Amino acid sequence: MSKEKNDSIADEEIITGIQSGDSIAIQKLYTAYYPVVSKMIINNQGSHEEAQDIFQETVMVLYDKVAQGNFQLSSKLKTFLYAVSKRLWLKQLTRGKSRYHTDLIDDHEDRLIADEAIEEHEVLENNLLHMEEALEGLGEPCKTILQDFYILNRSMADICERFGYTNTDNAKTQKYKCLQRLKKIFFKS
Repeated sequence: MSKEKNDSIADEEIITGIQSGDSIAIQKLYTAYYPVVSKMIINNQGSHEEAQDIFQETVMVLYDKVAQGNFQLSSKLKTFLYAVSKRLWLKQLTRGKSRYHTDLIDDHEDRLIADEAIEEHEVLENNLLHMEEALEGLGEPCKTILQDFYILNRSMADICERFGYTNTDNAKTQKYKCLQRLKKIFFKS
């Protein structure tokens, strides 16, 4: 089974666990996803305590969405949690790093921000899926050249050698042509 399928199953298990009030699901959520959120906050002028607060607030947003009974996970749970945490952290930074206030206005703002984060994250996920489809439709060798260069960060010299181009300029030209074809496929559909 692919890693993506395993991630999807684990995400669904966590959501199901939250729905049934299973504390192990919450523990899995913290174990699997808190480190990523914590790193993002600490790398952006935050402390460990603030990272914990933001993640707790993010979990509450997720819990509220799941408790409403109509929550559909349309992407990876990690992406959802990261997007909500990022929005909440940016909101806190714009407040001048003041601690959260728990009045109704702030709660309403947090829910609006979470909804915006969900929409933003769904658009990003759809664009990524669309790009994957366009890349699949590109065919070889273009697909591999672009993956090697942009995803695997291979040098043009490596690509030149791998595909048997006479020099790196020829490899660059081919990469450019492939990129143009990918753009046409992506924007056409």
